[in-house]
Amino acid sequence: MKKQAVGSLKLLLVGDVMLGRLVNDILNVEPSAYPWGDTLPLFRSTDVRLCNLECVIADRGTPWSATPKVFHFRSEAKNVAVLNAAHIDAVSLANNHVLDFDDEGLFEMMRHLDHAGIEHAGAGATLREASQPAIWEVQGRKLGLIACTDNEPDWAASEEHPGIWYVPIEAQGERTHRLFEVVQRTKAKVAYLIVSVHWGPNWGYAPPPGHRPFAHALIDHGADLVFGHSGHVVRGTEVYQEKPIIYCAGNFIDDYAVDKVERNDQSFLFLIELKGTTLSHVFLYPAVIRHFQARRARNHERHAIVAGMQRRCAQLQTATRWNEEEERLEVDIGEMHGADTLGDRNMKHASWRRRQKR
Repeated sequence: MKKQAVGSLKLLLVGDVMLGRLVNDILNVEPSAYPWGDTLPLFRSTDVRLCNLECVIADRGTPWSATPKVFHFRSEAKNVAVLNAAHIDAVSLANNHVLDFDDEGLFEMMRHLDHAGIEHAGAGATLREASQPAIWEVQGRKLGLIACTDNEPDWAASEEHPGIWYVPIEAQGERTHRLFEVVQRTKAKVAYLIVSVHWGPNWGYAPPPGHRPFAHALIDHGADLVFGHSGHVVRGTEVYQEKPIIYCAGNFIDDYAVDKVERNDQSFLFLIELKGTTLSHVFLYPAVIRHFQARRARNHERHAIVAGMQRRCAQLQTATRWNEEEERLEVDIGEMHGADTLGDRNMKHASWRRRQKR
């Protein structure tokens, strides 16, 4: 029998990282580490780092024009060094900007990521490639990343055409079943499995009604961590069956205009600590975007960000506490959904399936 790794492992996750437009411009005069600001020490103190890459990193390709699209985000090929500066291990490519510069931009970016040693999942030359998990080893443990999105159905990969792994969350069907099957198969190969989902609307602090049962179903099929993003604002975090669910990690680096009500410049760094493969801690470090870089939130702004997140977590029955000394929000992982029975889960899944058929 294979001996299980028992050491601790720290995984750091952040939401959408967009290095195009004005961020790309500033990278022509600033070093590659610039977009990470003073959050960089946190990245460098952890063992595994992931983000959603919300742009194309390539020098070639023409803007997508087959269907209407307002925004096209591209960063120069040299800026793959930005990801290396934060020691990013893996990125999700299943999102609504990965084909902004058509197939040529996507394929060039994938080559640059491969050359830089950065794992990626969620897009590819065929559906088989787009749905392929990224698997790599850290400290004797195999980690897996699966990435899918309910954005941009026109970009859905097929066995004949490149694109993203498109999975509509609100409608159960063949695509959903394939996702659950891949989750089960991949979990049999890895010690810890992360499922990245680029889903839902841009705005609104509450997860859409279908997201909670879908995230729970992912965990029941084998996911150890559900990493949600796509919305411009951070949504609550939940612990289900002793597995964390980040419903939406928000924006982490970009050049977007800031909404004064739903502050799309505020987010967190999500630190997941494991003992072996068992969850031991979930820590949230508040962050803001300033001058096209991520910064640790301070003073009254930090307290406002934290208070908002605590309200959103409470709505998901997730208990949290602020640790002033460590400047982080700590999630209680001992009280939430771990007591659910198999019968409880079956009832939840049956209710979810009935909703999809309406």
